[in-house]
Amino acid sequence: MADDAKVFLITGASTGIGAATARRAAEAGHRLVLAARTRDRLEQLAEDLGGASRALAVGCDVMDWGEQERLAAAALDAFGRIDVVFANAGFGARRGFLEETPEHWRDMVLTNVLGVAYTIRATLPAVEAARGHYLLTSSVAGRRALQGSLYSATKHAVTAMGEALRQDVNDTGVRVTLIEPGMVDTPFFDNPVQHALQAEDVARAVMFAVDQPPHVDVNEMLIRPTAQPT
Repeated sequence: MADDAKVFLITGASTGIGAATARRAAEAGHRLVLAARTRDRLEQLAEDLGGASRALAVGCDVMDWGEQERLAAAALDAFGRIDVVFANAGFGARRGFLEETPEHWRDMVLTNVLGVAYTIRATLPAVEAARGHYLLTSSVAGRRALQGSLYSATKHAVTAMGEALRQDVNDTGVRVTLIEPGMVDTPFFDNPVQHALQAEDVARAVMFAVDQPPHVDVNEMLIRPTAQPT
């Protein structure tokens, strides 16, 4: 593979949609920068996808601006460019405004909203230089409010952020895509989900958007299981 292969940075890359997308991107010839808080799975995935010359594992808590800066710097030090950024890190909470702890809520809001904004801010100069592509993981829950769901509010924020970013970079050649899955059978849920999408299904959608020609910007991809009524 050529050394000028595009560089694909993924947060929340150690499991689920992030890991499945990393595998798809590696198959397509991208070099990878894989970020997550849990280093063991992340480092094993990077090794499986080609080791240091093809896949860099970087521990990163997306709530921490300094760690996001170091993530972007590590990508540029290793590969010299950032072409695609998939801001995918996030987690949920039980519905109900008397559920979960205030601390859980705080970390979810900071991860799902501020973490995405930090990822954009840390990588934007490099992505603009590459006339690259941002993909943000929102949700069906980012299209309609769910009863008692603060998670839904965070994903509405990501949906708004994606459109705000699209307008902000509109004349730079940078593309922006919101990925909006329905129910996905990933570690996001404590128990297996019946009739759900698989992480690989969402990864294929991500790569469809990435693989479009430069003048085509797929702005939103809403992906539900066939059996999900709402």
